[in-house]
Amino acid sequence: MTENRLSSGDTAPDFTLPTDTGASVSLSDLRGRKVIVYFYPAAMTPGCTKQACDFSDSLSSLESSGYTVLGISPDKPEKLAKFREKDGLTIALLSDADRSVMKAYGAFGEKKMYGRVTEGVIRSTFVVDEDGMVEVAQYNVKATGHVAKLRKDLGLAS
Repeated sequence: MTENRLSSGDTAPDFTLPTDTGASVSLSDLRGRKVIVYFYPAAMTPGCTKQACDFSDSLSSLESSGYTVLGISPDKPEKLAKFREKDGLTIALLSDADRSVMKAYGAFGEKKMYGRVTEGVIRSTFVVDEDGMVEVAQYNVKATGHVAKLRKDLGLAS
């Protein structure tokens, strides 16, 4: 199984990754804000699209509650740009092409899919507090309904 899973109270691994716009985002630059970091397997697949749209639909209320949302996949920035355009996404989309950030968060490794063990992205969500500590660590989340559940877990009105 994945060795380095994070738990509440752990220091969130810092990262700097390119976005779909060609800029880059560093977790350490977001100190002072709460950050929702979620990992998803692939842009423009049904589950990942549903999850990204849910986060985009909730973005203004999440931001008004002090949260920044970062969606991270192994897709290249060019594919992420198409994903944003096609689905009108408003969240930040980051590219972790070498999967190093996913591995640091325990969001890449062995998983069961259709009864077979494969290696891949483990759909996971982390809430990082203003000081860079993991507040919430959720692995193997469902794409559908996850944002509503996360909002409830965080005590945010739906």
